[in-house]
Amino acid sequence: MTATQSESAHAKINLYLHVTGRRADGYHLLDSVAVFAGAADVLEVEVAQARGAALDLRIDGMFGAGLRGDDATNLVIRAADALRARAGAGADALPSLAAVLHKDLPVASGIGGGSADAAAALRSVMKSWDMTVPRAELVEIATSLGADVPVCLDQVPTRMSGIGEILRPAPVLPQCGMMLVNCGMSVSTPAVFRARQGGFRPAPDLPARWETLSQMVETLSELSNDLEDAACAVCPTIREVLSVMRAAPGCRFARMSGSGATCFALFDSPQAAELAQDAVARPGWWVWAGDLYRDGRAA
Repeated sequence: MTATQSESAHAKINLYLHVTGRRADGYHLLDSVAVFAGAADVLEVEVAQARGAALDLRIDGMFGAGLRGDDATNLVIRAADALRARAGAGADALPSLAAVLHKDLPVASGIGGGSADAAAALRSVMKSWDMTVPRAELVEIATSLGADVPVCLDQVPTRMSGIGEILRPAPVLPQCGMMLVNCGMSVSTPAVFRARQGGFRPAPDLPARWETLSQMVETLSELSNDLEDAACAVCPTIREVLSVMRAAPGCRFARMSGSGATCFALFDSPQAAELAQDAVARPGWWVWAGDLYRDGRAA
């Protein structure tokens, strides 16, 4: 069994998000292209001497304070619990684990931070316990933890549909830079869906690849985030964030990600995104700029 594992949990960005329907159980059906930014939490998992497959979690980092003392709902612990349950009676022979989550992504912010942490936990715990889980079963476990967890397993550009569990290759992306801005306010996803008005929107036809950023921006301009207006009603500061980002030097496109409140902007290069940070920064806002993360590496 591997002694120590370190996994990055990268921010998930929805380039667009169409609400395409609603299931009988109340879950909304979505269509989106998810990409991953270089910004990330980091989960470190170390094998302990004790047996019994328990996981002791410590949280630090810029946004760690808001998650401490919430073990019952923490997705890292729930992910380990799910794998322990799969081990059944054999769990008693597995070593306990000591984990540290360096939480540097904003919480409840529309970039899948908790889901990425859960996916990182699934990867690291499986390695720590030398556990092999068939892909279909792993996706099922991930879906039970949250709709965004399956897409965070591989952290590559992906087209996601259903409630998030149907995953297909995304169009090939052009080179570009990205900026993320969060106004410092958490936004409740259920509250956004309750505030949402209007019907459903079909899933679009997408090209196999975007050769240039201009082509990608042209496509995205014809699409939408169907939750953006509702999120702005819940948190009006999102509109200010978008206005500031669109006015930033070199910004080619800006939109809210997920159910908010984090917004993203696209630039010609990571360097262009980084140069625009000072024009966007405001007291209390979290700002990150840099490269995308795809195919398991920085682009």
